[in-house]
Amino acid sequence: MLLHPVATFRSPFSSKFGIPKQSGLVEELRGEIVFEPSYRNADYIRGLDEFDYLWLLWEFSANPHRATSPVVRPPVLGGNERVGVFATRSPFRPNPLGLSSVRLDRIELDTPQGPVIHVLGADLMDGTPIYDIKPYVVYADSHPEARSGFVDRRTWAKLQVKIPQEVAELFSPEQLSALRHTLELDPRPHYQNDPVKVYGMPFCGHDIHFTVDNGELMVIANQCD
Repeated sequence: MLLHPVATFRSPFSSKFGIPKQSGLVEELRGEIVFEPSYRNADYIRGLDEFDYLWLLWEFSANPHRATSPVVRPPVLGGNERVGVFATRSPFRPNPLGLSSVRLDRIELDTPQGPVIHVLGADLMDGTPIYDIKPYVVYADSHPEARSGFVDRRTWAKLQVKIPQEVAELFSPEQLSALRHTLELDPRPHYQNDPVKVYGMPFCGHDIHFTVDNGELMVIANQCD
C-alpha cells in the first residue's frame, strides 16, 4: 500500500521538543489542517462541520529512526521501564504512524489554500504530513470505563510555571495560556532532572528557554526571543 499525504499540519511548534505527549492535554493549542492541492475541494469535507472531534492519521516525520526492538521505554514510566511497542504510543514503530483526536474549532472554506480546518488540542509538529481525517463518533469511539494499562498507574504532577512579564508580552492571552499549560506538563525527557540545565523549545515563532528545579519551571527572560 502506497500512502500519500492529503494535508499538512500547521502548529505553534516548529520542533518536536515541547509538544504535548498526547492530544487534548492542552485544549487551547491551535492548529490548522491545510490540504494538498489535489484535495482542495470542499466536497471532501462536506458534512464535517457537524462533528465536534476528528481523528487524524499522521506521520512521525521528524523521527528518522525506525523500530529496531520489540520493546520501548515510555516517557510516562520515567524512561526506565520497558514495554512492548504495540502497548505504547511511542514514535519508534515499525510504521511511523500517529493517531490523534482533536477538537474541530471551525472550517474556512474559501482561502487562498482552499478549505482550511482549524482544530484545538493537537500534538503535531508544524509541517507534519496528514494521511487521513475521520470524524470522531461517540457511540463507537468513546469508552470511558476502559482500562489504560500502565497509564492508569502514573500520577500526573504538573509543574509550577513562572513566566516573566517581558516574555508574556510576546504572546496573545490565548497563546500565553497554551504555553503555560504546555510547560506545566514538563517537556523535558523524564529521565533528566538537572536543576541547572537550560532547556529550549520553539513556540509561536519564539525560542523559550527554561530551567526546572524542585517542581518549579522558570522561564528565563534574557534567553527568550
